[in-house]
Amino acid sequence: LVTHEAVAYGIGPGSRVLQFASLSFDLSVEEIFTTLCNGATLVLAPLEKLMPGAPLPVLLREQELSVVSLTPAALAATSSEGLPKVRTVISGGEALPADVVARWAPGRRLLNTYGPTEATVIATFGEVVADGEVPSIGKPLANVHVYVLDPHGQPVPVGVRGELHIGGVGVARGYAGRPGLTAERFVPDAFSGEEGARLYRTGDVVRWRADGQLDFVGRIDAQVKVRGFRIELGEVENALRAAPSVKDAVVLAREDA
Repeated sequence: LVTHEAVAYGIGPGSRVLQFASLSFDLSVEEIFTTLCNGATLVLAPLEKLMPGAPLPVLLREQELSVVSLTPAALAATSSEGLPKVRTVISGGEALPADVVARWAPGRRLLNTYGPTEATVIATFGEVVADGEVPSIGKPLANVHVYVLDPHGQPVPVGVRGELHIGGVGVARGYAGRPGLTAERFVPDAFSGEEGARLYRTGDVVRWRADGQLDFVGRIDAQVKVRGFRIELGEVENALRAAPSVKDAVVLAREDA
């Protein structure tokens, strides 16, 4: 995965890559190892210089960064102007809006990436352009297998919605100390000839495009993404209901506030 990402992102000797993500966020693994394993320079900075908005563009210019990985929320809050050295921008962690693409794609490569932690950070990616359309999440990386399956575990045709399943070298062993959840999410890979191969059920609803790329549609459950972090709305509701003065609760993620 690290080898393919370096080729796809154009990272090698002479590249200067920003470590934007915290070590507690899975994206940091990609930033560190894809950079250092391919002879590039990993640039570290104090938190106050990494803040989206006014501080971040100053850092990008001062350190002559060429490759950055930012969430769509960070891109939306940061100016794309006056950054001549930034040639590749990698977006991930949540859906990439078309208006953010329109600001950041011209004059550089903008890559939209997708992948859960359970599949080693990135599973699919694609280069996007400012055409006003909702960007796809691209195609799988080398040695990653993706399937769009119906509730019976059968592949669906192009254009039909289904749950995204991920297989290949990046799939994790499971959840530590949670065998029930592991069995639910990591299922046998019926499409692989390799003994013991498994697929990770992402819970994400996608569909194939005619050109072989994937469109992200939504979730099969109540999980949402807020600034790149997974939030289980049911867990928040349960916590609220535990309060003595609360009879019932409903939690929603609003995008208009």
